Amino acid sequence: QVQLVESGGGLVQAGGSLRLSCAASGRIFAIIAMGWYRQAPGKERELVATITNRGNINYADFVKGRFTISRDNAKNVVYLQMNRLKPEDSAVYLCNAEVKTNIMSPSRDYWGQGTQVTVSS
Repeated sequence: QVQLVESGGGLVQAGGSLRLSCAASGRIFAIIAMGWYRQAPGKERELVATITNRGNINYADFVKGRFTISRDNAKNVVYLQMNRLKPEDSAVYLCNAEVKTNIMSPSRDYWGQGTQVTVSS
């Protein structure tokens, strides 16, 4: 019903930057919030940053001052600008969206397949 497609991952040296994008499409009545999570091998998935349709933003402590989340509500796209990357930022970054598919339905979470970010030291 709802598809999330991420792009922008890759390999970068420590101190470098990457910009991730995630586009939502499909049966969308309203997107309540969008965000980014990450999961490194052997570790649990963790929140990176979220942004609501009203522009309320939440960052994980470990990215504050380095990452910036933004959103284009008209295009259903969320971005994550990642600066001053560290090797410990290496992970699969997954896009998440809380979506209502019609006016009557409750919202539910959808996930993208993820994009790999690798930061070399």
